[in-house]
Amino acid sequence: MDFRLNDFLQMNPGFRFEPIDQELMVHYLQPKIQSLPLPYPIPEADVCGSDPWNIPGDSQEERYFLCPVETKYPNGTRTNRTTPSGRWKPTNASKQVVDSENKHLGTKKTFVFYMSKPGSKTDWFMHEHKLANPIQVRV
Repeated sequence: MDFRLNDFLQMNPGFRFEPIDQELMVHYLQPKIQSLPLPYPIPEADVCGSDPWNIPGDSQEERYFLCPVETKYPNGTRTNRTTPSGRWKPTNASKQVVDSENKHLGTKKTFVFYMSKPGSKTDWFMHEHKLANPIQVRV
């Protein structure tokens, strides 16, 4: 059965989409990079460039998105996380994500949304998962 709410695919009643970090890396990020089908569709959205209240879906629930990376400068590697009303600021060092054999899969980083006005931290946060080496992760 295909349950849709506001154009988002919903799980069957009683089921929740709650993948662990390793599952996100191996079963979603890696196949997406290789243009393979995903086990469950995750929508794409410009989360890093959007104000949190404008991100699609129910703001009271945890949401998952695949987000294209936009660099801050044309020749740079820094990701642009500036929005019309503020920016997504990292909270601490990246957490290493490893598989069951303790092999490094990638990193998980937490960001908090700050309004443009200095020091105005909000309650909005997001987690970013990044593959260490997209070619070597097994699917």
